[in-house]
Amino acid sequence: MSDDGLLSPRNPWFSGPVGITVALLVGTALGGFVLLPYAQPDLKLAGIWDAICSAAGVPQAPSSAAPVQPDGKLTKVVVTSALPSAADPEAVGRGATLAQQCAICHGPTGVSRADAPNLAGQYAPVVYKQLADFKAGVRVNATMTPFAVNLSNQDMADLAAYYAYLPRLPGFHPARDKPAPRIVINGAPLRNIAPCGSCHGVLDNKTGSPWLEGQPAAYVKSQLQAFASGARRNDISQQMRNIARKMTPEEIDQAAEWYASQPSTTIHTQ
Repeated sequence: MSDDGLLSPRNPWFSGPVGITVALLVGTALGGFVLLPYAQPDLKLAGIWDAICSAAGVPQAPSSAAPVQPDGKLTKVVVTSALPSAADPEAVGRGATLAQQCAICHGPTGVSRADAPNLAGQYAPVVYKQLADFKAGVRVNATMTPFAVNLSNQDMADLAAYYAYLPRLPGFHPARDKPAPRIVINGAPLRNIAPCGSCHGVLDNKTGSPWLEGQPAAYVKSQLQAFASGARRNDISQQMRNIARKMTPEEIDQAAEWYASQPSTTIHTQ
């Protein structure tokens, strides 16, 4: 038998499988591009061509509806490593004057006794960012928001310079015999949780991440819980919310207590 005979439409061994294959392709195309789109009750189609375009992923005519807006304000502060490492003495002096208003919560030397964050020796970009977020309403606090809304950009930079200039002092809970929790040193890789110390010191520090050692345990715990619940959302790229949501209550307690018990071993000035 010749090749022409094998490929001839009159040959049932050729025409049969080809016909079945073509029928399957046509049936699959009709089902996937026409029947299934029409079966979706919430999808409005003008005709068969719209159904085919929808199934193929071709966007329909742009909607006139307003775009979906985020349910909260987003931080507009961009923190980079290009910030100056040495504070301007004049900025420190101006910041010291402004900081007199902050002493009731953050202490006259930047060390709080009211479970507010200790600001002495805190990185300048951290202080500036939080003040800017309070001012913009990205982060809300009954005490800080009314204070921050009246600050100029220069005021915030001066306060950041002043607090960064102050020496870090030991925390008020010097129980240093406790072993470091795994969540701080190792994280939880199986849950995609990086070690706390990889951003907040001990292992490394990332620009914009606050120094946590010696911070009040109640403050660290409340902020982790706020990130986990979404009540606080001024973290860049949601990195803290993504981590805090996956932490167990025990891990939050361990991290907060451990950081509170770790006094700084260095004197930090800028």
